Amino acid sequence: MIDFQNVEDAQTLAQAIVNTIPEPFIVLDDQFRVLAASRSFYETFKFDPDYTRGRLLYALGDGQWDIPALRVLLETIIPERASMEGFEVAHDFPDLGRRIMLLNARRVTYGDSRRSTILLAFTDVTDRRKIEWEKEELLKQTEQLLHQKEILLQEMQHRVANSLQIIASILLLKARAVTSEETRRDLRDAHQRVMSVAEVQRHLHVSGLDQIEVGSYLTKLCDSLASSMIGESQPVAINVIADEGRIGSDKAVGLGLIVTELVINAIKYAFPVVKADAVILVTYEIRGPDWKLIVSDSGIGKQADGAAEPSGGLGTAIVQALAKQLDARVDMVSNSTGTSVSVTRATLPQRHSTDGQS
Repeated sequence: MIDFQNVEDAQTLAQAIVNTIPEPFIVLDDQFRVLAASRSFYETFKFDPDYTRGRLLYALGDGQWDIPALRVLLETIIPERASMEGFEVAHDFPDLGRRIMLLNARRVTYGDSRRSTILLAFTDVTDRRKIEWEKEELLKQTEQLLHQKEILLQEMQHRVANSLQIIASILLLKARAVTSEETRRDLRDAHQRVMSVAEVQRHLHVSGLDQIEVGSYLTKLCDSLASSMIGESQPVAINVIADEGRIGSDKAVGLGLIVTELVINAIKYAFPVVKADAVILVTYEIRGPDWKLIVSDSGIGKQADGAAEPSGGLGTAIVQALAKQLDARVDMVSNSTGTSVSVTRATLPQRHSTDGQS
């Protein structure tokens, strides 16, 4: 500590320290009269130093500083706690208008003396609180918009599902009414594709998430296809092997439709005669941003007599179009032990197939 020769020098240093503080700062005696104040206090609240010093704090600004919250801080909290930080006061201050201040107060006692002083610092947080309120209001509005969006999306999904069911029913009625076997087959194929789209849409609607766990999604989709398409005359097992990971709902739509198309094609064409241990395997592999979807079967393979869907068929065209949307390529391998169709984004080694071949 500095050894001052006289009181005036100590007071000069103390006042210089107070004036250096950037926030408004005042020193009060134990009767709440102003002993000293910082330059920023006078500049912020537009007070004259000669008018302020020695005056009761509550009397400043023609009594405008007689603030109930300030009285609670100085007369109740400080005597009990000796200090208080972050005490918030909202008030219409003279020449400033409505402001929100954080007050830090500390009572200083001197040895055995009964006298004490109170140090009081002000931090204006009006603009900060305004920003916080604006953020809260914006968050509320965003939540309301998201809620409205969710309601609209559910309504849209409900209408889409109803529309698909109506279209599927019409196609099925038409298939029963026509006499041409070729036309009946085409209408039934169209009916099945509409039902496949409806099934994909239903799974996504049930999940209700932007990110969907791919293994669970493909498993439920294949279970639904198996229950609706596989008859007792030729039981076929549909197995799913998928790496852990999530995909966006937009990508899930494309993958779901591709899997549906390839699985339906395998059910329809891979097993024209009863075969023991008939199986369709769906695998999904992930390597960072790259992925590979494989649908393989243990059927008769692609035959020249048309047992499998021709390469230029509607199903192939649908798969090619969906793969293009996903920035992926389609490859097919077929022989007497079965057919494997892979949809790949980038290059990944095939790890699974029904016959153990890569």
